[in-house]
Amino acid sequence: MTRLYLMRHGQTLFNQLKRIQGACDSPLTELGQSQAVDAKDYFDGEGIEFDQLFCSTQERASDTLELIRPDADYTRLKGLKEWNFGLYEGASEYLNPPHKPDEESYGSYFKDYDGESVDEVEARMTAALTEIMDDATGNVLAVSHGGALYSFFLKWRKPEDARPSFSNCCILVYDYQDGKFDLVESVDPVVK
Repeated sequence: MTRLYLMRHGQTLFNQLKRIQGACDSPLTELGQSQAVDAKDYFDGEGIEFDQLFCSTQERASDTLELIRPDADYTRLKGLKEWNFGLYEGASEYLNPPHKPDEESYGSYFKDYDGESVDEVEARMTAALTEIMDDATGNVLAVSHGGALYSFFLKWRKPEDARPSFSNCCILVYDYQDGKFDLVESVDPVVK
């Protein structure tokens, strides 16, 4: 069995401005950098070492990872990118559509606006993380994004799994075995 630490990046300028970020990018704020250092302190304090490090190709994820493990080699993967919100990218968050009564996400809403559906995000996240974990021998850290983490959670959750926090620098800890991801815990290293 191997263990995946799937983490969201630190706060960005767009998070602060309440803008839809998705596939576009914005830099980490000072708070976001501090959150990444809090995550580093958590991993160091718990004695958690990583055999491999991954992040999405977006700067906010690689900048977060570089603050957690400076000078370490890592791999950037497009499969770990944030949900593409299409024409909504960069718009104010208040424009996000409400969830339909029978859905826990935006479903396929953004497909009509040149974006992705929740199923597409989940499928590429699952493919990327399965490939990573099939080759892993120990602990893996992967830094990704809130919407991507949420879509992955929806795929792999068990009925008894409580909805974790998807705050900046949250960490979802999964055990991986025989092609299956099992949520062990969620950690918010920023809460003190």
